[in-house]
Amino acid sequence: MDILEAKELVIRAGKELLKAGIIVRTWGNISCRISDTQFVITPSGLAYEDLTPDQIVVVNIADCSYSGDIKPSSEKGIHAEAYRLRPEVNFVIHTHQMQASVVGALGFDVNYVSEKSAKIVGNDVPLASYGLPGTGKLRAGVVAAIQRTDSKAVLMAHHGALCMGADYDEAYKVAEELEVICEDCLKRKYNDVTGKIAETVSEIADYIGETLASAKIANAAKVDPCNSERDGSVFNITAVDGDGKVTRVDIKSGEIVAGDNYPNSIELHRAIYKKRADINYITHNTSPEVMAISRKGKKMKPLLDDFAQLVGVTVKHATFDPNSTLKTAKKVAKALKGRNAVLLDNNGALCVAGSEYDAVAVDMVMEKGCKTQVGADLFGTAKPINPIETRLMRFIYLQKYSKKAAK
Repeated sequence: MDILEAKELVIRAGKELLKAGIIVRTWGNISCRISDTQFVITPSGLAYEDLTPDQIVVVNIADCSYSGDIKPSSEKGIHAEAYRLRPEVNFVIHTHQMQASVVGALGFDVNYVSEKSAKIVGNDVPLASYGLPGTGKLRAGVVAAIQRTDSKAVLMAHHGALCMGADYDEAYKVAEELEVICEDCLKRKYNDVTGKIAETVSEIADYIGETLASAKIANAAKVDPCNSERDGSVFNITAVDGDGKVTRVDIKSGEIVAGDNYPNSIELHRAIYKKRADINYITHNTSPEVMAISRKGKKMKPLLDDFAQLVGVTVKHATFDPNSTLKTAKKVAKALKGRNAVLLDNNGALCVAGSEYDAVAVDMVMEKGCKTQVGADLFGTAKPINPIETRLMRFIYLQKYSKKAAK
């Protein structure tokens, strides 16, 4: 394929995959073969919406070398292996898509694929053994998975998926159908365990939340779910599902500066802003999956790479006491030390960051992490990522992010 044509196809694919929700933000990468020896791939860390042909990098299959100042994706190696091992493959999509990420953390190949899905993906979906992002270990695991099957998709343990096709259209269909396969895997296990049929994955979350919650946690007092943002010496707080009314609160004194709403979560937000000068936005996630995990009353350990990177090496929890909101607030602020989220028992999770964009990203990854924990609790086969590796990923992410933010 002509180089410019391939670059433009990769750019178009990025926009379409974003729109479909298969790829989110800058997470994942896309490539297209241009010859027997080269492919083009998306750059590292740049938004798909704004990519230009000059930013799409030409990479050599043999040694992953490239020229120019723009760095290709750190996962260029797994793309190179796909092209090397599969001569019929001309387009590769690496995603962190939701259901594939969940099932990829459970520790097994998917050996049941419906007849309809098998026509698109293959008769099974192998699991590549775990390796840290961008490492030779990760690449070796993907190679082994590709070699032992003719499937067009590979699950990557604790990470995401690799989807391959003869062209972009086929690779896109593989990624799309992989979500169907993985969701079906979860629903079939739920049926085996309960004898019931789940219409949605959220029903599985409700089951886990009901089954694993302690009586004490299940009866914990409810918090008013609110989002907020720092505005100088005050913060603006708004009910998540409210009418959009804003209450302005002085961070130092706790005095209501403006507004007539008095959510019982004000002190939780104020304590975070007082304790963490780097925090400017807070979101409160009450999705079924996050609620289910918050009912367990247990510390979370990362089952996904991006969870370790964006959220933390663990996520602690705290119980809301409506009779002592200040005491609870201090516990919440303490639980957030070195982390970007805290579980509120029976109340979901607070997600924090320095910008609204990053807070939403943490919120999304927290929800995906909880969905993965729901799958882990359902199957009982998943193991968290090694603590040393989670700390390394968190450290590297924060160092790289700090350097980018400083520019």
